[in-house]
Amino acid sequence: MRTYLVTGGAGFIGSNYIHYMFKKYDKEIRIINVDALTYAGNLENLKDIEKRDNYTFVKADICDKEAISRVFAENDIDRVVHFAAESHVDRSIKHPEVFVQTNVLGTAVMLNCAKAAWELPDGSFKADKKFLHVSTDEVYGSLSEDGGYFYETTPYAPHSPYSASKAGSDMLVKAYMDTYHFPANITNCSNNYGPYQFPEKLIPLIINNALQGKKLPVYGDGRNVRDWLYVEDHAKAIDMVQEKGRLFETYNVGGHNEKQNIEIIHIILDTLQEMLPDDDPRKALVSEDLITYVEDRKGHDRRYAIAPDKIKAEIGWEPETCFKDGIKKTIAWFFEHEEWLKNVTSGDYQKYYEDMYHTK
Repeated sequence: MRTYLVTGGAGFIGSNYIHYMFKKYDKEIRIINVDALTYAGNLENLKDIEKRDNYTFVKADICDKEAISRVFAENDIDRVVHFAAESHVDRSIKHPEVFVQTNVLGTAVMLNCAKAAWELPDGSFKADKKFLHVSTDEVYGSLSEDGGYFYETTPYAPHSPYSASKAGSDMLVKAYMDTYHFPANITNCSNNYGPYQFPEKLIPLIINNALQGKKLPVYGDGRNVRDWLYVEDHAKAIDMVQEKGRLFETYNVGGHNEKQNIEIIHIILDTLQEMLPDDDPRKALVSEDLITYVEDRKGHDRRYAIAPDKIKAEIGWEPETCFKDGIKKTIAWFFEHEEWLKNVTSGDYQKYYEDMYHTK
């Protein structure tokens, strides 16, 4: 049985990845989920798998070398999938040092602990061990509105403390691959959306606010462009890179779905109107009149666009979920999990299982 160490597995993408892996492999794998349970970590995301014999949760900070070393010492880890990171740009502008601490130092701790556990006396590494560092397209900076794409060879040009900290963590992984021949890969992905996404992010924020008749804030002129990928497609890409990717390579993961922020908002409003029953009082609240333009974000990148040519050619991955279907699936999930959304927006989720995991 192969053992996976997943960092940040209680977060949005990490929890979706864990669900995907158990759906695909069931009892063929074991997953150890390490998460510090900051505001973005929510154990309710994993409530339906928490009692599996082949799943273990460990409450620990990736910056805690002693705790991470203990996880490696007590388990024969075959794969590391490193999601854990501070990821919200607005928060990084207010508290950049927190992002440097978690994203750069935390990644250094993860690399050092994996290296210590996997390295042989001659400097080589045990067979079939792999470390996957999950990163973002934001490390590449911004593209012009009239064309161009991010490739794996695109020079890094981060503009926010968040993207700078992720660029720093990418560089550390690259350095370990070059210096030690450390068995790793990097993936840089476009914007994700789907179940369990924390409602400070654009799509769940707009869904939640629209259903309550609250203002829908839009930065600047709303014409900033992002490439959107359904989160399960991302989970599949990560698994395929772990199994089929060439060691020491970087793979860009994109959705072929570029849309302006304001366009996303209009699509959500139209889809909500389509999906809500006529007798649902919330239908009357969903209106374009809620759209409110606000002062633009500092250092706001104008356009991101990923070219996933390499991962398609080498591994055979490509996005499967078109945005029209993905947004319907996402909205349907939020309809079915209103209690989850209520707990997250109220902060009650942070009390969930607090006593159970206090000593882990």
